[in-house]
Amino acid sequence: MCDGVESMEAEASIPSDSLRVQISKFTTSATEAYKRKPIHYWIFLVLGILAMLVAFPASSILSRVYYDNGGKSKWIISWVAVAGWPLTALILFPSYLISKTFPTPLNLKLVLSYIVLGFFSAADNLMYAYAYAYLPASTASLVASSSVVFSALFGYFLVKNKVNASIVNAVFIITAALTIIALDSSSDRYPNITDREYIMGFVWDVLGSALHGLIFALSELVFVMLLGRRSFIVVLEQQVMVSLFAFLFTTVGMIVSGDFQGMAHEATTFKGGRAAYILVVIWGAITFQLGVLGGTAVIFLGSTVLAGVLNAVRTPITSIAAVILLKDPMSGFKILSLVITIWGFGSYIYGSSMSEKNS
Repeated sequence: MCDGVESMEAEASIPSDSLRVQISKFTTSATEAYKRKPIHYWIFLVLGILAMLVAFPASSILSRVYYDNGGKSKWIISWVAVAGWPLTALILFPSYLISKTFPTPLNLKLVLSYIVLGFFSAADNLMYAYAYAYLPASTASLVASSSVVFSALFGYFLVKNKVNASIVNAVFIITAALTIIALDSSSDRYPNITDREYIMGFVWDVLGSALHGLIFALSELVFVMLLGRRSFIVVLEQQVMVSLFAFLFTTVGMIVSGDFQGMAHEATTFKGGRAAYILVVIWGAITFQLGVLGGTAVIFLGSTVLAGVLNAVRTPITSIAAVILLKDPMSGFKILSLVITIWGFGSYIYGSSMSEKNS
């Protein structure tokens, strides 16, 4: 009887010992990984992660704040998204001196690719501006997460990226989440938004996500066919050039539409006054660029899988922040859609990590 009790106690202690071993192994591997990299590496990686998780949601919230407080122009919001491009340039130029490298030589094909990507980026920002004008920020963020679906599809057809069962599963799951939001439009619409405007916002959000996925695939194609190498500086160069051309295209659109000249009048009618209007515009430009820089840093200091994880996390952060700060409606169907979207992201991240391991 005593032997039986002792054996039962020994068996009960096995899971506990096993857990301690696993924790010890994880702690040891984490410590070794930390020691392999210099301290400034971890500082930049943490800053990149914070930029993705804070700056991108803040940019989305500020877009909705603009419309909630009297802003009307779609061109202004799309212009704000690229107006902060000099911030990236200010980081790029010192990088040449630190790394002792020269700028990538430009040729006709490379310049044309930057122009095309800049035009697509300007169009993409305009589509998202329509989405945030007519949809709650939480809904717009959830719908925009469908860009993962289009990135996978365009990456497969244009860049020949591998697609496995987990990625295909993610495509279907996120599409289902998108359908749930569409069916629940009655409880999600602002009182001052008509049925037609809500549908327009939803359609423009999906089209913007599709174009975003195409831009991502085309950018990768430029690296493969024209640049032949990928480094942090080369990606910053592409970001600066594409943002510059997008800024030029959007500025022309602002001038032609008359919205550029109308900014002074819009500022006077903005709730909170001219100072609040200027702050929304400036911080909108800064937060968007910080988010882009953070994403670039995470991809090259960490991995594309880590960037995917953070993209998955920032979707619920944006939705929850919009509910708390902007009093966005949050129905049961939207919560279900949010849960399904996170599930889809998880499947996509797992599939991507398996593809990276096989590569």
